[in-house]
Parts: sequence; C-alpha cells; structure tokens
Amino acid sequence: MKNLTRSLPPARLVFAGLVAALGAALSTAQAAPPATILAASLTAQAGYGTIKGRLVWESAEVPALKVLVAKGEAQKDPQVCAKVEAIPSRELVVDPSSKGVQYGFAYLVKPQGEYSSAAKELVAKAPKVEIDQKNCEFIPHVAALHQSQDLVLKSSDPVTHNIRFTSFTNGAFNQVLSPNGQVELKLIEERRPIPLACDIHPWMRGYVMVFAHPFFAVTGEDGSFEITGVPAGTQNLVLWQEKVGYVTQRAGRGIPVEVAANQVTNVGDIPINPAKAK
Repeated sequence: MKNLTRSLPPARLVFAGLVAALGAALSTAQAAPPATILAASLTAQAGYGTIKGRLVWESAEVPALKVLVAKGEAQKDPQVCAKVEAIPSRELVVDPSSKGVQYGFAYLVKPQGEYSSAAKELVAKAPKVEIDQKNCEFIPHVAALHQSQDLVLKSSDPVTHNIRFTSFTNGAFNQVLSPNGQVELKLIEERRPIPLACDIHPWMRGYVMVFAHPFFAVTGEDGSFEITGVPAGTQNLVLWQEKVGYVTQRAGRGIPVEVAANQVTNVGDIPINPAKAK
C-alpha cells in the first residue's frame, strides 16, 4: 500500500488522504457506545422553561376582609386570640392596588417530561414545610409541598390547639398540640387541597396541598406565581382558590400551556369572576 500511494499523482494523493481521514472518523464514531450517543442526543433535545402569571380580581370594587373575631372579643383564650388585633378571614384576600388574589394554588396536572432531578433539588433546598398556629391563626393560610418533604405543624401560641383534617388519600388526622408543641407528618399526593381546622378555636381555617411533582406555587400578595424548571412542551396548568374552587376551565384538568425551552411563558392575568365568589 505504501508503494502504491507513492505512485499516484498529486491530486489522487489528496483524494486518498481524504478517504483515509474519513474512514478513520467513521471508525471512531462506530466505536462509540450506542448509549453514549443516545444520551448526547437526548441532552441536546432536552429543555426547560418557566410558567408565570397572575390571579386577579375581575372587578374595580375590591372586597374587604371579613372579620372573624373582633379585637378583644374571642370566646376562647382571649388572653392570646385577637388580643392585639382582630382575626380576619383569609378565604378571599384581594390587594387593592394590583387586584391580585393571594393564597391561590397554581400547579401542573400530570406534567409531561423528565423532572426527577428537579424534585430532588426542591427537597434538598427545603426538606420541611411549616404551618404555624400563631395568634390563633394558621400561618401561612395555605401551603404547598412535595410528598418527599415533611410537613411540620407547630404552635407558637401559649395555649392548647388541635389540628384536624380529613383527606381522600391520607385519611383523617386529629391531634392536640400543647403550647409551643409540634408534630411532623409525611403525606402523599392529594388531588385536592386538604382543609385544616382547629376545633378548640373554630374560626381557624387553612389549606395544604401535596404533590408528586415539583411544579406548584402559591400566589403572592399581588396574585403572581412562577413555576420554574418545567419540561418544554404542552403542560396543563390549574389554578384553585378557596372561595371559588377551580378558577381555570375544565376543573381539575387545567388549561394547556405551551412551554418553550429556556424561555418564560407568561400566561398573563387569570381572572376571578366576582359572581363565582359569592
């Protein structure tokens, strides 16, 4: 082969060199393990984006907070409950300036794509989610968590509380909490929010929602929410609010949202019709 190459004209020598180089490249590619090639292909195709939006009150007239217990008028434990200020209902909290609705759940239903690493990252950052009983209220009023996170139900009050709930998947729970006591629970996914109650102080209400995926948020004071690390493609977004239930169409099935890789998909303002909040 060596002598034959030397006898070729210069143009053919160049061609022979190109053929040899191409053959070497093909040999190298063929030698690569198929799994490595597949993984590289999947990595190139994979992408994640963000969904954001706002839950808003669809009226110029903003509802005032309903007072559950007036200041100094608690029938039980008045030395703590409503001693400093009145206890309001938080089932419908609307910000007067932005018309944003607070304490709504925004989440994906049956999310598509790979997200196991996102779930692990969420749990690593916040292994526990706390709900406190403070000044005879549940603080925060609503909370959301992944089923791998621990739910800590605690009391910062110097009086006895109890926490009671009934759920479809996690069954019933009822436990007395001594002053400054706490209990930790491990809950699994629920399709609907779980209502919390304290029978000792019957005005106390709260909600917790448990997911098997990391794509959920609670709306802020201005009604805003943001769900990050969402696999690109078509996802179904649900919004739920205590006073009206499911805000989005198709009840618990959600509305389709197209998520683009490395981009923020803004679904805009999602309105609550005041007629549904009566």
